[in-house]
Amino acid sequence: MPESAFLENRHALVTGAARGIGAEIARTLAAAGARLTLLGRQRETLQRLAGELPGSGHGIVVADVADEQSVAAAFTEARTARGPLAILINNAGQAESAPFLKTSAELWQRMLGVNLTGSFLCAQAALPDMLQAGWGRIVNIASTAGQKGYPYVSAYTAAKHGVVGLTRSLALEVAKKGVTVNAVCPGYTDTDILRASVANVVAKTGRSAQDAMAEFSAGNPQQRIVQPAEVADAVRWLCGEGAASINGQSISVSGGEVT
Repeated sequence: MPESAFLENRHALVTGAARGIGAEIARTLAAAGARLTLLGRQRETLQRLAGELPGSGHGIVVADVADEQSVAAAFTEARTARGPLAILINNAGQAESAPFLKTSAELWQRMLGVNLTGSFLCAQAALPDMLQAGWGRIVNIASTAGQKGYPYVSAYTAAKHGVVGLTRSLALEVAKKGVTVNAVCPGYTDTDILRASVANVVAKTGRSAQDAMAEFSAGNPQQRIVQPAEVADAVRWLCGEGAASINGQSISVSGGEVT
């Protein structure tokens, strides 16, 4: 069965869908036949993307993934409009850097909130539909920072390690129930987050943007920045029939940086 037929009319919710990796995942799943709910905090951007997606029946919900009541309301709205959830892509995330001794408790909690607690809350909201149907896919967008350490991003790295741990544990709980739970772990990817990091390096060091980008590329054995479409294609595969035996995995999309 072709992937487009297999995903046809399956309700997929993508968090952090307004731009970057999330928007590309939405485009890819819509092209494969899924019916999308785009979740984020920027209503106009989400509405514009929903209108551009292939297929029909797509919609948006506005929510803060770190807020339990906001998540509950958003999932109820999505379910009422487009039916039970079959696919959840936990993509919403935020990265901020600071030396460890300058990492405030507020920064620590913010990184845990959006990157880890958000994934937990959204999985709890989506999973009952999947268990009732006897089929579901949860894909958490982690990071190579969930597989190794990076300096100056201890809070972000701890949160993404938590996402990987959550993935492994939940995957075992639902393994016999037709639901798979996996993580995709991109290396440095061409997104707004990376461009902000480049701008930060330029501002702090006076180096050129080209030199800063080369530094980020250097950790990738392919000496390149990952493209959002490459991450989205890994997600699409994990949502498909051929990945039914892939469960509890953290798949690195990083040119060999993590092996």
